[in-house]
Amino acid sequence: MNWKDLFLSASGRAPRLPSVIAFALIVGVAAIYEALVDDTLPRLLTGWFVYPILIYCSACVLSKRLHDRGRSGWWALLVLVSLRGVWPHPKGFFDFVFILALVWALVELAVLPGEQGANRFGPNPLKPAA
Repeated sequence: MNWKDLFLSASGRAPRLPSVIAFALIVGVAAIYEALVDDTLPRLLTGWFVYPILIYCSACVLSKRLHDRGRSGWWALLVLVSLRGVWPHPKGFFDFVFILALVWALVELAVLPGEQGANRFGPNPLKPAA
């Protein structure tokens, strides 16, 4: 698995461990960024560059992992909206629904293995065709 392709391309499939590591890195970078930049003008200015990059990389990683599970990459939108809904802490009425969606994503993407053999998104990344 090429890390550049994992972060910058939404096509194909990605195995579980690299995807979990990549997504943890993205969440870690977001947390560090928010801890270092306070709620003043610097966050407003730099956020226009940092957040789109993080969202794009997250969508690519999630899409590849969803493809490995045989699902459309558009399900990544549900995960990203849910994550945004509870970040940095739950505070609204719909947070229960967002948390349920994130629990589903955790089980679907971090616990369950990918589909055996090739699927419509490509060959199995752990056992490529000879």
